[in-house]
Amino acid sequence: MVEHHRIRADKGLATRMGLTMFMLLMLYAAVFGALIAIGISAILVLAIAAGVIFVQYWFSASIALYAMGGREVSPAQAPQLHAIVDRLCAMADMRKPRVAIASSDIPNAFATGRSPNAAVVCATTGILRRLNEQELEAVLAHELSHVAHRDVAVMTIASFLGIVAGLMTRVALYAGMLGGFGGGGGRDNEGEQAALIELAVIVVSALVYAISFLLTRALSRYRELAADRSGAILIGRPSILASALVKVTGEMARIPTRDLRSAEHFNAFYFAPAIANGVSLSTLFSTHPPLQRRLDQLAKLEAEMNRPA
Repeated sequence: MVEHHRIRADKGLATRMGLTMFMLLMLYAAVFGALIAIGISAILVLAIAAGVIFVQYWFSASIALYAMGGREVSPAQAPQLHAIVDRLCAMADMRKPRVAIASSDIPNAFATGRSPNAAVVCATTGILRRLNEQELEAVLAHELSHVAHRDVAVMTIASFLGIVAGLMTRVALYAGMLGGFGGGGGRDNEGEQAALIELAVIVVSALVYAISFLLTRALSRYRELAADRSGAILIGRPSILASALVKVTGEMARIPTRDLRSAEHFNAFYFAPAIANGVSLSTLFSTHPPLQRRLDQLAKLEAEMNRPA
């Protein structure tokens, strides 16, 4: 009989997701006010951004699979992988997501999808080859925790505000190059005022984009810690997840730098970041907390779980 350890909602993660969304909305409202003041069609900008996010939200799983070279596999094609996912879903009492494999030597895994009913969990051939069954189970428990927490969908919605801010900056730049929004016909003062307003919109929207980027990065780092906790509790052995983390991170050093750089764009999805040697955007604006912080959390959780009652 399978013992159930339902993945519970993480209050800290839920609070941070709500706070991040609130702060982004406040920033976004300020930019919309500036847009309306200078006559840009805020509705047009919003409609374009909404179209982008609609596609990203509803087709995120398919887009992610395609971008990372993943393909859905049947139980007959990958019996061991399906057996692990089946066992974890039974333990967590959750709906089984689609299962996929990506042909990549980079040892990693990811989960995506707008909801638990439309999710996919994917493992690379590199991680399947390098981890033993217990370690692979720990990694997949981490990924299923992302599905249960619905943080992938929230991150997608949160990125919407950054997308809108970026579009606003481009609209203001293009409008400025085409002659601006102010009056013509020799009205120098009005033209100067319009130019100043356009510049202000560009600066403010760029600032909003930068702040939204940093906020979503901070949320992304916390959601990884939350998935570590939930995944470790699900399997009952935090030390196994720690072992998988150390092994995956260590094996990254064996991957060619060119391959790691090409995978850095997908770090927000991955179980462990693909970071090439040297300083890069991934090291400056990491989507994941430092490895040692993750290991310390798992060690503390292991001690708590093994403490005599």
